[in-house]
Amino acid sequence: MKTFIAILKDDRGATAVEMGLLCALIVLALLGALNGFAGEAINMWDTIADKTREATNPGN
Repeated sequence: MKTFIAILKDDRGATAVEMGLLCALIVLALLGALNGFAGEAINMWDTIADKTREATNPGN
């Protein structure tokens, strides 16, 4: 029983686990932001490609 209580009171690895969770949350936030940015960038380049195509082929 003393060993079990000692294990529960031991918090040496808690800081590492907390830092790992914090890093994981930061990565998830960055991935979400990049996903939104990627969609906007693709739309921008599609618009540029369409306008370039229209400017170089005015009859079609």
